[in-house]
Amino acid sequence: MSPPAARAEPDPEPLLSESERPATALAVLAATAATADLRSTPRKLALVVPRYGIEVRGGAELGARMIAERVSSMLGWPVEVFTTCALEATTWANEYPEATEEINGVAVHRFRSASGRAPGFDRLSRRILNRPAMTSEVDGRRWIDRQGPVSPGLLDAVRASDADVVAFYPYLYHPTVAGLPMVAEQGRAAAIMHPAAHDEAPIRLALFRSVFDAADGFVFQTWGERRLVERLFPIAHRRQVLVGLGVDRHDADHGAAAEHLAAVGVGDRPYLLCLGRIDDGKGAGGLAQWFAAYKERHPGPLQLVYVGPVVNRPQPHPDVHVIGEVGEGAKWGLLERAEVLVNPSPYEAFSLVVIEAWMAGVPIVVNGRCEATVEHCDRSGGGLAFTGYASFEAAIERLSADADLRRHLAERGRAYVEAEFGWGTIVDRYGAFVRTVADARGSRGSRGSGVSRGSRGSRAPR
Repeated sequence: MSPPAARAEPDPEPLLSESERPATALAVLAATAATADLRSTPRKLALVVPRYGIEVRGGAELGARMIAERVSSMLGWPVEVFTTCALEATTWANEYPEATEEINGVAVHRFRSASGRAPGFDRLSRRILNRPAMTSEVDGRRWIDRQGPVSPGLLDAVRASDADVVAFYPYLYHPTVAGLPMVAEQGRAAAIMHPAAHDEAPIRLALFRSVFDAADGFVFQTWGERRLVERLFPIAHRRQVLVGLGVDRHDADHGAAAEHLAAVGVGDRPYLLCLGRIDDGKGAGGLAQWFAAYKERHPGPLQLVYVGPVVNRPQPHPDVHVIGEVGEGAKWGLLERAEVLVNPSPYEAFSLVVIEAWMAGVPIVVNGRCEATVEHCDRSGGGLAFTGYASFEAAIERLSADADLRRHLAERGRAYVEAEFGWGTIVDRYGAFVRTVADARGSRGSRGSGVSRGSRGSRAPR
C-alpha cells in the first residue's frame, strides 16, 4: 500500500549565497527599525480571556498569554489581562483567588464567576447544536450562559479600563459574547477579536453574527481560519491580520522522559506521540482504536503514547500508554524521542503541538479534516494527512520504516516554522496592527477597513 502523499510543494529554498546575504541584513535592520518605532509609540493593550495563568494549558488561553507577555517584554507596551478565577474549562470553578497579580510583566486581574458550567449543559448542547443555524438567538444566549463562565465583575472591570485596544480571545465564551459588543458600544477603545475559530457547530449559532459584527478588527492564526470566518460572517471589509503563534522552546529533560516511558512500560521501544488534551472530541479515542487495528496488521515494537490532561481515557491495549501531564522539560524530551507526532483532532485553530514537534525534529501526521493542521502540512511539506484508516495505516507504515523520510519531513517543517513563526516577526506584525486599529478608532471613532500583513498607566480594576 502506498502512503498518502503530501500535496505537491516546491523544493526547499537553497541556502543563501554570498550575494544574497546583504539583502537579508537589510531585512534584519528593517525589522529592528520597525520594533524600535513600535516601542516609541506604545498603546495600552487589554486582553479578555476566560482563564489565564502559568498552570492553564489550553491552546487559546496559552496563545493569549504568549502574545500578552511578548507585547509587554519585546515592545515595552503596558498590557493587562481580564480573566476569571477558573483553572479548568470543564467546570469554570473559582480556583484562583480574586485579585490582581503580575505574571511575567503582565498585570492579571481575576474575577469570580457568578456561574460556571451548568448542570445539564451537555444535554442542552446536544439539542442546540444539532441544528445550530436554526437555533434562535434567545436559545443561543441561553446556551452561552449555561456554558459559562459568567462573570459580571470581569465585565465591569473591562468597561472601566483605560486601554486603547481590548482584545477578546477566543470567540466562543461569555466574556467575548457579552464584552466585545459592550466595548464597541462604549466607543472609547477599539475592540478586536482573536476568534481561534475552527469549523464546529457553535460558530453557526445566530447570536455570533452580532458579536463578530461589533469587532473593529480580527487576528487570525491561519489562512484557513480566516477563510472560515469570512465565509460565515460579512467581515471581509474589517481590518485583519494573520499572526500565528511562536514556540517557547525549553531544554529537553531526557532523564525525566525516560522515567515516564519506563513507568508505563514503553522503555526504549519506538513510539508515536499524541500530545495535548486526551479527549474523544479531539480524536484521542479514535486514534487508539486505529492504532490497535494497525498493530493487528503490523506486529512489532511500535507503541502509542499519550501525554496531556486526561478527559477520556483510551480503551486499554498492551501497546497504548497514557502518561498524563508532564513538565515542559519532560515534554520536550518525549517529543525528541518520538518517531512521529500524531494529531488526530479535526478541530484546531492553529495547533501549537504541530509547531513544537517540528522544532523538536519530529515529523507529523494529522487529521485530513482539520483545515489548520492540513494547511501547515501543505505550506511546509513537513507532514502527512489521513482521511480514513487506510491512509492512516499507510502513513504510519511508511514513516516507521523510513528514517530518512522522517528526517526530511521534520527539516522542512522546522524551516517553515522558523520562516513564519519567529516571535520577532509575530510581535512586530501584531503591534503594528494593534496600533493601526487603535489610531483608527481614536481619529474617526469608527471601524476602519483593510487587511494587514504585516502610553497611559495601568489602572486596577474596580
